[in-house]
Amino acid sequence: VNKDFSKYWESRTGQKINFKQSHGGSGKQARAVIDGLDADVVTLALSADIDVIAEKTRQLPADWQKKLPHNSTPYTSTIVFLVRKGNPKHIKDWNDLVKPGVDIITPNPKTSGGARWNYLAAWAWAKHQPNGNDKTARDFVAKIYQHTKVLDSGARGATTTFAERGIGDVLLAWENEAFLAVREQPGKFEIVTPSLSILAEPPVAVVEKNAEKKGNLQIARGYLNYLYSPAGQEIAARNFYRPRNAGTLKKYSNVFKPLKLITIDKEFGGWTKVQKTHFDNGGIFDQIVKTNSTGK
Repeated sequence: VNKDFSKYWESRTGQKINFKQSHGGSGKQARAVIDGLDADVVTLALSADIDVIAEKTRQLPADWQKKLPHNSTPYTSTIVFLVRKGNPKHIKDWNDLVKPGVDIITPNPKTSGGARWNYLAAWAWAKHQPNGNDKTARDFVAKIYQHTKVLDSGARGATTTFAERGIGDVLLAWENEAFLAVREQPGKFEIVTPSLSILAEPPVAVVEKNAEKKGNLQIARGYLNYLYSPAGQEIAARNFYRPRNAGTLKKYSNVFKPLKLITIDKEFGGWTKVQKTHFDNGGIFDQIVKTNSTGK
């Protein structure tokens, strides 16, 4: 995106752009911006992290999601399983993850937005099973973490643990991360698409006061608008994000398998409620980890 947008912008304005980037777990990146990292744009894993930036810094408006189409999410993803070649543990759906002898790799939901999507996808699958409810979902998610070998701080770190360090039998991953691992190390991995997962919507936003202060507001807005353009949508699809543009998505229909996708708003009542219930200090995730560690 940076390379293509840079050419596009220079051809339109004559202005050269110097990009500076910072990557890491979504929650960690949000805290860095709150602590003074003067980002012009943020592209994070979940809207709750940008909400916190808006609330704590007032650098962007509370209604930032209305500034761009599709709730400021130019592309989507979902959560899939990355397994080793031949799928030796015969993993086909969520219930296979908690079979004896299966080691899971997933990041820590306290620091990683991707990890929160993983957690909520597992919860939703369990709740949608016959006689499923919040109790059965919680019990299932607790088993997921009992089987988790390593809790990295971010999704990319978890991919490295699984793909490069060779730890674990299955990685709970962003679909795009799973495809990249398959492409980068051909013949080593397979992607398993579960029967039900979650519509992951990684949002983007201009940190308006930062950008304005540095004279970058026009570039920052142009940069994020470019993600919605035909060229931007094509780049998203080529890098295994599901494009919002229906025509582009159709073009890549052989790549993106259809599956039942639930949404945060409909299933869980939105990110504010999710954060408070599941991921704040003392929330359900903390309770699960504490119970697992004490063996109760």
